[in-house]
Amino acid sequence: MAELVAARPEGLWCEPGRFFIDPSQPVERALITHAHGDHAYAGSARYLAAREGEQVLRARLGDIALETLDWGRRIDVNGVQVSFHPAGHVLGAAQIRLAHGGETWVVSGDYRLEADRSCSAFEPVRCDVFVTESTFALPIYRWRPQREVIDEILHWWADNAGASRASVLFCYALGKAQRILAGLADAADASLPGVIVCHGAVASMNRAYRASGVALPPTSTVDEVERAALRRALVLAPPSAARSPWLRRFGTASDAFASGWMQLRGTRRRRAIDRGFVLSDHADWPGLNAAIDATGASRVVATHGYADVLVRWLRERGLDASRFATPLESESSEEGNGR
Repeated sequence: MAELVAARPEGLWCEPGRFFIDPSQPVERALITHAHGDHAYAGSARYLAAREGEQVLRARLGDIALETLDWGRRIDVNGVQVSFHPAGHVLGAAQIRLAHGGETWVVSGDYRLEADRSCSAFEPVRCDVFVTESTFALPIYRWRPQREVIDEILHWWADNAGASRASVLFCYALGKAQRILAGLADAADASLPGVIVCHGAVASMNRAYRASGVALPPTSTVDEVERAALRRALVLAPPSAARSPWLRRFGTASDAFASGWMQLRGTRRRRAIDRGFVLSDHADWPGLNAAIDATGASRVVATHGYADVLVRWLRERGLDASRFATPLESESSEEGNGR
């Protein structure tokens, strides 16, 4: 009997359901785990995604034929029972549960286990086969609690503001920026050290989050802030804005990067930045193992990331483990989306 899910050049293919999951090119029907650019591509005829992520997905892909589902609602797609369950990665990020022929698969997309209020928390889903990411599937990757990292960012910003120096924090426009914003608002004992200025790419995603009901602190664009205030501002910008003319508006500034890749000192050195904050929207090594255990799956298939390492480890533990080679393999680097 054919596998319920198989890797094809276009993406993960469900033969009985006649649909792709996170295809890398236009297809007839696409089920989307989340709106990051390495998972959601424009041009498909029909899309199915979690309702929580509708605003960010439309902001990313424009006017698409999109059907959405509430968390846990099950529908029949050509004989395959399909439902979406929170992955905790970014707003609307979903694990997709597929049931057919007496077997249940869960395709996880990207996920993280530490909860915060910027998106729905990860929900373990019992299954026979679990398709897991492996972005940070090395034992060296172990995240500190988010609150500690947010406090570090707040103190760095306050020190810079006290010296009339802007704080430029590079972070991914979808998910990471909004997580930082929500965390700063929750962590600040009183007022923040200055205004928060967002690059246009971040501002676009902020609007989608707010339209989805996620409360974020006030933010401004660079043109809305007086020059004197810019010197005390926290500036949230995507990595692509580094060394751009836009940054010259802030004068002398301290820069930093928020990413799980900051766990490696060499990454910070190569980027030539002042600070690195280890904050990832993906599961770390203990998180990956905890998530896999929680599914109760007897078989695990690893995708993009350190898949070979995870497969060897799981086999040593007695699980049936293998890997899918997908188009996402090329995104498993510090330049990928939402790391």
